[in-house]
Amino acid sequence: MSTAPAAPAADAHILVVDDDARIRDLLSRFLRRSGYLVTVARDAAQARRLLVGLDFDMIVLDVMMPGEDGFSLTRDLRRRIATPILLLTARGDTGDRIEGLESGADDYLPKPFEPRELLLRIAAILRRVPQPGPAGPKYLTLGALRFDAQKGELTQGEQVIHLTGTESALLTRLAASPGEAVSRAALIEDLGRGGQREESEASDRAIDVQITRLRRKLEADPREPRYLQTVRGTGYMLMPD
Repeated sequence: MSTAPAAPAADAHILVVDDDARIRDLLSRFLRRSGYLVTVARDAAQARRLLVGLDFDMIVLDVMMPGEDGFSLTRDLRRRIATPILLLTARGDTGDRIEGLESGADDYLPKPFEPRELLLRIAAILRRVPQPGPAGPKYLTLGALRFDAQKGELTQGEQVIHLTGTESALLTRLAASPGEAVSRAALIEDLGRGGQREESEASDRAIDVQITRLRRKLEADPREPRYLQTVRGTGYMLMPD
């Protein structure tokens, strides 16, 4: 792993999970030099123990680990927490990237990678975590669900519906202009998936995967969406009650 210019200092706390001690050490030292707080785990079991007692702003997770792999851990974590997850793996074909996103990850970085790209991906994911803002209505009603656009929080009664950082950012973006179509290109740009990303076709497909996952949480029948609608030839539109 070569050196790269440090990213601006940040106080985000990152959990790095990798069974390779050398990679753990390199990532830990590099991220600390870049201003992040870092905790490391050697496998999924140790990561679970750390997550019980500590809060993290992001998880950088290797896919290919002995025992429980990164896909399985990501799927399980998504049932309980919304902490952004970046998957690292030597398997970088399109099918594996899609599997990573479908498991609940926010992004997917194939090995080998440049440290500078890792920093850019981390910064982009952290930027997508919604911040309170004045744009659009504060609350939207979607049947039995209620979305707080300023908090990026989806609830059903007193129960909070867990959203990934990307899902929350996507819903917040669509909620800023309810009843108006938002193009895929705009969503890719707003969610930080342009420029450094793969070809536009792959980025479009990644957005479609996120929309599919979000519909499973919003719609009574995701195959016949009432609230998160496709606008053919354009993109997507949120239609609250």
